[in-house]
Amino acid sequence: MFAAKAQSPGARRIFLLSPASCSGKRAQILLRPEAQFELASRVHGAGAPLGEVFAFLSGLYFRGKAAYADCFARPPRGTLGAHVITATRGLLPIAATVTRQDLLGFDSIDIDPSEPRYAAPLRASAERLAESLPSRTDVVLLGSVASDKYTFWLR
Repeated sequence: MFAAKAQSPGARRIFLLSPASCSGKRAQILLRPEAQFELASRVHGAGAPLGEVFAFLSGLYFRGKAAYADCFARPPRGTLGAHVITATRGLLPIAATVTRQDLLGFDSIDIDPSEPRYAAPLRASAERLAESLPSRTDVVLLGSVASDKYTFWLR
């Protein structure tokens, strides 16, 4: 699995971003069936990029993490520089398309290591990602490391 370490010269770097809440006021606005602003129309239709949706939901916090990852990622060839932790689907690329149904699903599960519907997909996707990375790839969590809810699978 992933191990924390100092940045290695010439190493590749990818980022894992903690999720935005899908239950706050901004989520309620976005998910309203009668919402007609541009992002809501896309989310209610074919979908919108996860990073854009989470930036709307959490404002500057997620936007800052996404901008940091965009600026400092040096992913190995064939790997994306930023992946987002989700409540039901493990790690997703920041550009993955999500719909209203996806967001409602994210809101239906607690981000809690004891919740198997959260923990199992996250562990499985993290293991797949780790197996696909060259050994000299640094994986950086942009989120709250004071909480076990994003790092339990490192054990």
